[in-house]
Amino acid sequence: MNHRRNTTRQLLAASTAIGLIAPAGAAFLDDSTASLDARNFYFNRDFRGSEATQAKADEWAQGFMLRVESGFTEGPIGVGVDAIGLLGLKLDSSPERTGTGLLKSDHEAPKRAQDEYAELGLTAKLRASQSLLKLGTVQPLLPVLMRNDSRLLPQTFSGAWLTSNEIDNLSLDLGRLDRVNQRDSSDNQEMAVFNGGKRNIVLGSTTTSDEFLFAGGRYQWSPQLSSSYYYGGLDGLYRQHTLGLVHQLPLSAGQSFKSDLRYARSTDDGGSNVDNHAFGALFTYSLGGHGFTAGYQHLSGDTGFAYIAGADNSLVNLVQINDFGNQDERSWQARYDYNFASLGLPGLTFMTRYLSGDNVERGTGQSEGKTWERNTDIAYVVQSGPLKNLGLRLRNATTRSNIASDLDENRVILSYSLSLW
Repeated sequence: MNHRRNTTRQLLAASTAIGLIAPAGAAFLDDSTASLDARNFYFNRDFRGSEATQAKADEWAQGFMLRVESGFTEGPIGVGVDAIGLLGLKLDSSPERTGTGLLKSDHEAPKRAQDEYAELGLTAKLRASQSLLKLGTVQPLLPVLMRNDSRLLPQTFSGAWLTSNEIDNLSLDLGRLDRVNQRDSSDNQEMAVFNGGKRNIVLGSTTTSDEFLFAGGRYQWSPQLSSSYYYGGLDGLYRQHTLGLVHQLPLSAGQSFKSDLRYARSTDDGGSNVDNHAFGALFTYSLGGHGFTAGYQHLSGDTGFAYIAGADNSLVNLVQINDFGNQDERSWQARYDYNFASLGLPGLTFMTRYLSGDNVERGTGQSEGKTWERNTDIAYVVQSGPLKNLGLRLRNATTRSNIASDLDENRVILSYSLSLW
C-alpha cells in the first residue's frame, strides 16, 4: 500500500511538473522521445554440489520497460523530466525453484515469488551549456559503480548526478546516491557491500549506508587513446580509486589491436577491513568478423574486491556467474567472438570464453581456492522488416570451484524494442 501511495505521488508530481514546464518551450515536447522494451526471460541454474540446499533455481518471467525522455525548455538553463516505468510478471515459478533474480520475493512467504511487481522512477534534469544535472532516478555506468541489467529489469539508484563536457575531449562526473532499487525489487533501500565467495570482508556494527559519493573523468587524448580516473566511496564502509587506459591500434584494413588496462585501490572507511589492489588487462586482436581476447587479473591485499551489492563492477574478469574477485585471486581468460555480418548475416553474433582462477585465500591450514568458468553466448537481432529489433539470446555457463557451489546455467532471452515517438 505504501508503495502504491508513493507511486501515485510521483505520478502527480510528474504531471504537475510537465504541465508547468511544457508551455515554456516547444522543444520540451518536440525533442521528447519514448520507447517500450519487452523482455521475456527464462533462467535455469542447476546447483550441482551435493551440499546445496536447493536443487535448482528455475523461473520464467515477462518484463516491460517504458522510457520517456523530454526535451529541455529554452533559455540559459533548460529544464526537463524523464520517467522510467518497470513491470515484471511471473510466468512460471515455485517455492522450490526461486532465487533466479528475475522476480520479487513475497514479504510474507520469502520463498515464493510475487505474481507481479512494478516501479516508477522520475528524474528532473537541468542543462546549462555542456553540463547536465540529474536529480532522482539514475542508472550509472561508471568504473566505480555500474548498474546491473543482467536479469528481467534493470537496477536503479536515486540521487544526484552531474555530468560535464565543457572542455573538449574531457567528460567529468560528480554525484551522490542515497538508495538502490535492486533488479528483483520495487523497494528503495540503503546500499551494502557485496561479500560473496572468499572476499573475507569483515564489517562492523553498520552494514549499510545511505551515501555513495563519486567523482572522476575520462580524457580522450586521441581517437585511439583514452584514460580515466574515478573515485567512489560508500560512507563508513569503503573507498575506491580507479585508473583506466584504453588504446586502439589500427593495423590494416579490417585489423586492429585493443589494449584495456585497469587498476583499482580499495580501502576501508572506518567500518570494515577492506584492503585490496586489483589489476586487470584485456588484449583483443580483431580480424574481420573475428575477435581474439586474452585477459589477466591479479588481486592482492587483506580482502577481495569491494563494490556495491547487486551492482556490476569494473573487473576485467566479471563474466556470467563469477567475477574472480576473491582475496589474493589470480585469474586469466581466453575469449573468441565472431560477427556473422562478415558472412552476410548482420545481427547474428557468437561468443565463447574460458576463465580460470587460483591462489584464493581460504583460511589457515586450507589449500588454495580455485575456480573455472566457461561461457557461450549466441544472439540474433532482426535488422529489418515488421519484426525489426526482435532479438533472441541464448546463454550457457558452467563453473566448478572448491570455494563455491558448482553450477550449470542456461538463459533464454527474447527481447523487443519499440520506439513510440
